[in-house]
Amino acid sequence: MRAAIERTSADSARVDEKIELRSTDSPTTYVFAIAGAFDLASDRGRLTVELEDSGMDPIEEVFVGDTVYVRGSRAVAAGQWASAVRSEALTRYFLRAPLNDPEHLLRQVKAMRQVSNEGEEQVNNAPAVHYRGTVDHTTATLGMTAETKKGLNNLREKLGEDMPVYADVWVDGKGRAVQARLSYFGGVKAMTTLTLSDFGTPVKAEAPPAKQVVPVTVGEDVLLA
Repeated sequence: MRAAIERTSADSARVDEKIELRSTDSPTTYVFAIAGAFDLASDRGRLTVELEDSGMDPIEEVFVGDTVYVRGSRAVAAGQWASAVRSEALTRYFLRAPLNDPEHLLRQVKAMRQVSNEGEEQVNNAPAVHYRGTVDHTTATLGMTAETKKGLNNLREKLGEDMPVYADVWVDGKGRAVQARLSYFGGVKAMTTLTLSDFGTPVKAEAPPAKQVVPVTVGEDVLLA
């Protein structure tokens, strides 16, 4: 399983991701749909992020090395790009990667423990072996803002143990991780599913003109949605 993630991380692919979040005090499940192409080996990619049924315009993201450019964020004026240091970015949401970074999710599921083989299933209309395990509290809360992490730490203390966060990876016949998922169903629902396809796809990702870029504070959640 870990070898499959490493193989995937050395290639480029089409990215389709679905993030489902529901808080304890709301019956509404918020669904983020993310799509684009990402060169995982070269740390370059372009993603479009939509909050389903919100009426909000999509957010665009461009990853170039350790810088991520975001357009459509409420952190900057219309037409401008917010820029953030990728390695220092944080997220306010449980099981949502900072800046929707697909490599962050792959790092998390790669650290899964208690791994079991769940058999063969269909992913991308092809057979794939499903592996399931769990991730520890440190891995599950990786890259979160201090406020969010504090709340989850308090919940962990009440439980007296790690929250049961499940990790799933599907590996195709070529030894590639073609789907990965993190999920938690407790007082809140949080599930992120990343599907990778069209391996070897060309990726064009260039930094926007400097005059359109506004750096944001280190550690700030620049998506704000």
